[in-house]
Amino acid sequence: MIKVTCNQILLCCFLFLSLSFGGFEKEFQTKLILAEYGDTMKIPTGIQQLLGTLSLEGKENIVISGNGIDESILSFKNQEDGAEGLRIINCKNIRLDNFTIQDTKGDGIKAQETDGISMVNVKAEWTNGPNPENGAYGLYPVQCRNVVIDNCKSVGASDAGIYVGQSVNIVLKNSEAYHNVAGIEIENSSNADVFGNNAHHNTGGILIFDLPDLIVKKGQNVRVFDNIVEEN
Repeated sequence: MIKVTCNQILLCCFLFLSLSFGGFEKEFQTKLILAEYGDTMKIPTGIQQLLGTLSLEGKENIVISGNGIDESILSFKNQEDGAEGLRIINCKNIRLDNFTIQDTKGDGIKAQETDGISMVNVKAEWTNGPNPENGAYGLYPVQCRNVVIDNCKSVGASDAGIYVGQSVNIVLKNSEAYHNVAGIEIENSSNADVFGNNAHHNTGGILIFDLPDLIVKKGQNVRVFDNIVEEN
């Protein structure tokens, strides 16, 4: 008869969790680091558990694609390192499509200083419902140019669900934001069209404003039309 001690059981559990949580994350982050012009990174079907922020920096013409908004899920429920789920910095022509990011400590997806960022059929959500402990922003392009957000969702952000800040040339359409403090915000940004969206059951629905003391001082030419804004 083979005797198994409690320590052996705990060790097996630890090794299993380490492989479950670390394998995909290390492999995918390595792909992001080594990505070359024109590469596509695929997120498989299922829930992928991650412990730290994924980061893409200084890359051009990259696609990060899943198999469906509710099919390919990156879960940060046990996040230990970093705050964002996916961070994109100093890139050009990046497309994100067909996946969900869940339960990040901070922002779901943050793109900064990027020219050409498209989010299509992407969701950021916190699965425990509205909570002040949730991350601040769901989808968050800031200091970007040529931003497209289409058919996306943000649920449960402790600040803004979809927040475009200090950016130029923006199309935000056909998207849904609910159970956030603010559904959709356009801040210190210029040349934006916001249409076909549904902002509901937030504290505020759609907000357009300038804040002082930012790098980009003034927004202009922001059009908001044909949206549904209700029960905020």
